[in-house]
Amino acid sequence: MQNNNLNNNIFNIDAGLLELAEQAEKECAEQFAEIDRICEINSQKVLKAFADNHVSEVSLKGTTGYGYSDEGRDKLDGVFAQALGGEDAVVRHTFVNGTHTLSTMLFAILRPGDTLLSCTGDVYDTLESVIGIGADYKKGDGSLKDFGINFDKVPLLNNQAPDYEKIAEKAKTAKVAYIQRSRGYSLRPSLNVEIIGKIAQTAKSANPDIIVMVDNCYGEFVEEKEPVAVGADLMAGSLIKNLGGGIASTGGYICGKRELIEKCADRLACVGTGKEVGCTLGQNREMLLGFFLSPSVVANAVKSSVFACSLMNKMGYKTTPAVGEKRTDIIASIELKTPENVVAFCQGIQAGSPVDSFVTPEAWDMPGYESQVIMAAGTFTMGASIELSADAPMREPYAVWLQGGLTYHTAKTGILIAANKMLNK
Repeated sequence: MQNNNLNNNIFNIDAGLLELAEQAEKECAEQFAEIDRICEINSQKVLKAFADNHVSEVSLKGTTGYGYSDEGRDKLDGVFAQALGGEDAVVRHTFVNGTHTLSTMLFAILRPGDTLLSCTGDVYDTLESVIGIGADYKKGDGSLKDFGINFDKVPLLNNQAPDYEKIAEKAKTAKVAYIQRSRGYSLRPSLNVEIIGKIAQTAKSANPDIIVMVDNCYGEFVEEKEPVAVGADLMAGSLIKNLGGGIASTGGYICGKRELIEKCADRLACVGTGKEVGCTLGQNREMLLGFFLSPSVVANAVKSSVFACSLMNKMGYKTTPAVGEKRTDIIASIELKTPENVVAFCQGIQAGSPVDSFVTPEAWDMPGYESQVIMAAGTFTMGASIELSADAPMREPYAVWLQGGLTYHTAKTGILIAANKMLNK
């Protein structure tokens, strides 16, 4: 079989690896078609939201100072809320990361004596300090625990599915049911919207007053619906992930029920001002344009992830999701078996990036993480995981988490460079 990629082998990829890549891409054709179908649905939702909210050229401008009557900020909130299926949203460049949006939600809703229940087992590493658990907890640091807020969790079952019976039991005495859609540094599958809806229904059947909150990072626009459409009261994420479309240079969002969004806005600003203040400093255009592009950018990222899993599987490595499995976020974990493979793969992703391709990543003691972490991210926006990037904690089973890809073809090339780097090592 003649490999057409050999005629355009600018990066001197191993010929055998190119043969595997061609086989992998053919294997992905059916999934790619489904990704395109979902992209078209979500693109139409976004376009309709822009039209219905009367986004104008004035909306692209920004304000200074207090930010009173910032039309672009208000339109941005309306567009996000409508396209994502919520009653309201607060979208701000002043959210520094996804953990900040989640922390804002938790402190806005929980009060002393309340219980936060994680329905999906352990929370993501960086949220442990917010809650007041883990090795880095220090009394008096201002975590939820310091304010008398309790934490409980329902571990996943052995098959990595939610334990609905335990969720129903513990939800009876909880104020908030917390769901983490993506897997963090674990090898469990990410949760699809249908499962999130079932968790929400289970918790609310046991306790009608419970508030269901979702960490929606990495999952936006991967499916046709979002968690607020299936029973979640609040969801949040970062704009340097899916919904920034590779254009937003910072920020985050919270979307859901109007009365809860008001509490979150009060927490972000101060009680009594909430959504009425907050200058945008010229960020409106970036955030609106990024959101408009995000369905297509997310589709490219998902295609890149699907291709990576197919290729690495053919090279003998286990992936989560498995080849052919339905996608619910943009992340793939690849079990590379040895620390040397992890380092080589991450260095290859860096070498296949448009920015800082000449830099060599090394593992280091990253704040908020218990193990050393190696990160590859030659991105236009620092830390933007909607752009092709890879990271891994240096611990068994020596898996790397791959995400992003602004365009499919450049991401495919970066993945091939990473695989080639492993072969050369």
